[in-house]
Amino acid sequence: MFKKGEFLTKRDIIKSRGQNKNLYMKNRIAKALGHMRPGFIALTLSVLVLALIAIPGARADYYQSQINSLNSQNAQAQSALNDLQVLANNYQQAINAYQTQINSIDNAIAADQAKLAQYEQEIAADNAKIAQNKQYLADDLKTMYVQGQMSMIEQLATSQNLSTFVNKQEYDIKLQDNLDSILTVVQNLQQQAQVNKAQVTALLATEKSQQALVAADQNQVSYLLGLNQQQQANYNSQIAANNQQIAVLEAEQAAAFASITRSVNVTASGGSGGACDIGQGNGGYPYAWCNAPKDSIYDAFGIQNRECTSFANWYFVDVEGQSNFSASGNAGWWWETNSYGAASTYPDVKVGAIGVEPSSVLNAPVPSLHGSYYGHVMIVLALPGTTYNGQFPYTSAATGTYVPNGYVLVMSMNEDEAGHFMYTLWPADYLMYINPQ
Repeated sequence: MFKKGEFLTKRDIIKSRGQNKNLYMKNRIAKALGHMRPGFIALTLSVLVLALIAIPGARADYYQSQINSLNSQNAQAQSALNDLQVLANNYQQAINAYQTQINSIDNAIAADQAKLAQYEQEIAADNAKIAQNKQYLADDLKTMYVQGQMSMIEQLATSQNLSTFVNKQEYDIKLQDNLDSILTVVQNLQQQAQVNKAQVTALLATEKSQQALVAADQNQVSYLLGLNQQQQANYNSQIAANNQQIAVLEAEQAAAFASITRSVNVTASGGSGGACDIGQGNGGYPYAWCNAPKDSIYDAFGIQNRECTSFANWYFVDVEGQSNFSASGNAGWWWETNSYGAASTYPDVKVGAIGVEPSSVLNAPVPSLHGSYYGHVMIVLALPGTTYNGQFPYTSAATGTYVPNGYVLVMSMNEDEAGHFMYTLWPADYLMYINPQ
């Protein structure tokens, strides 16, 4: 990043960077090779190869893709499971309603069976009455028959007087009429009891038929409920199996991220000290550039020291080995002026990428967090849900040891505009990303 207030064209910047870079690099390589021992050179090259292999993070991206796929499967399974649970509740309510019907029909059958038993008892009692009255009628008819064999003269002769004769005749007539009336009443009661019995018998047959139909419907819904519960069990098993697989993938992903962050971590090897270190190290930034006053010298790439562009360019090219990379202009221009093509937006980001806060005056796809004309560039160290080198500079009760969702952990120079190195949590959606190749 150039000094605020200093205006340079893109052609001037590119030309200046090219001249300074070529001259500086020739001297730097010659001097370095002259003083380094062969073993140390080999070790340095091997570390660089390790960085080149580990930086892309293909394994970590693969794990995240698999985790996302399993989470998507779980979301679909959970949605289907929720639908099945609603349907199961409906089935259970239908089963309960059928059971209520069955209980009501059972009660009606029991009541009608009691009525049927009562009618059968009444029919038996009427039959007994009819038999008894028939016997009375038979005896009376027998008496009347015997009396009927006597002539009227003989009946008068045997009677004490005429009044007795008349009374006897009237009695016989009333007795016969009474017996006929009793028989008629009893027969009518018996007929009514038979009608009632027939009606109750028919009603019982209908009720038992209804009971069988309702029981069949209940059995069918119970069968569907059983299938539903089996489907729920299958979905629950699938979700549990996916969760186990996700746990394995997350562990492997964490290991992959750990290997990546180890490969790009230079703070563990002397990355501290100098004027640019205010307590969080210097990110491995060359000491000569770090300790010199801000913007007092140019780095190996023709960029003023302790600017965010100097640190990001140095780290991306020298540490990560992205030797074909170049970008021009202020930091906020890098998302469209870098040699790697169009910068991506979140979540298309890899560990080791250059994060670019676009300039506030540029028509970038993401907003500018600080609203700065110059923008800002940084190196992405860890993605949401991961750690940096097995730890996290912002460990606290609130965030724990992992990068919180929606943020990326970055390191950069001069975010405070005072030329200091620092770690920062940035909103992931406010950056464009130049991913390593």
